[in-house]
Amino acid sequence: MVFKKMLSALGVGGPSVDTVLTNPNTRPGLALDGQVNLIGGDSPAAIEQIVVGLVTRVEIEGHDTEYAGLMEFQRMPVSGALQLAPKQQLSIPFQLPVPWETPITDVYGQRLHGMTMGLRTELAIARAVDKSDLDQVNVHPLPVHERILEAFNRLGFRFKNADLERGSLYGVQQTLPFYQEIEFFASPQYAQTITEVELTFVTNPQGVDVILECDKRGGFFTSGQDVFGRYQVAHQDADRVDWVQVVDGWLRETTSRYGSLRAQGFGVPHQHGGQRGMGMGGMIAGAALGVAGGMIAGEMIEDAIEGDFAEDFGFEE
Repeated sequence: MVFKKMLSALGVGGPSVDTVLTNPNTRPGLALDGQVNLIGGDSPAAIEQIVVGLVTRVEIEGHDTEYAGLMEFQRMPVSGALQLAPKQQLSIPFQLPVPWETPITDVYGQRLHGMTMGLRTELAIARAVDKSDLDQVNVHPLPVHERILEAFNRLGFRFKNADLERGSLYGVQQTLPFYQEIEFFASPQYAQTITEVELTFVTNPQGVDVILECDKRGGFFTSGQDVFGRYQVAHQDADRVDWVQVVDGWLRETTSRYGSLRAQGFGVPHQHGGQRGMGMGGMIAGAALGVAGGMIAGEMIEDAIEGDFAEDFGFEE
């Protein structure tokens, strides 16, 4: 499938750019292949640089404000300075690496409500920059992501929303300035303990840090409070374990620590734009549930999902 977006001409009779993606579907750790097609205008043009970049919508919180804006998180020059003759046609191929931490936008071919992802092309000429409209990019889960999402579905959780939060997670090595939260309503079997769960993947070439934030339900005499769990899994384990059992174990282990963590004073502050997570005292060993390498506990979709997928996957329309 080929996506084409025309940039506006840079001045009357100026050059134009047609960016073509060979395939807009990709996964974290792979690449996007395409080409930038230039067409000369009515007169010679001195092109200073052509750049392509991945952009996404990120929630940004300040002291008293909260807003969403597009943020570029991967950028690559396609060409340096060149001279484009009148009406000259020039095609420049590119291969843009997709970072391992790139958020998931699509599951089973359906867009996650709340997610925006696109490829932007910039053409710099005479010290002016023309930024194109976005070519939509679809980021699909890796096998281990997919198995974990399937497990939440099989456990009865219903999808609520997904977004990106600017900031970092304590104790997790990140390369991007934001992280994704995939939010679920709790299933009936967990409803007495938690109301919602937020799931975050921080992926690297070896595996995935899985961060759970459980909204702990309060009792008659107690208030609710968020509790966190962080677990590490390897890509190679995607088809080796019972993920329903693993995820169920994560949830029960995370929520069972609520009392002890509270007694010891281990808070879990939200620091948007900074770090989010619990103190070092909350980093405790988790029970191994058959995943190679063990798991460590501690701190740890813009288009709506439609049709049969929403019902089958347990997501709310």
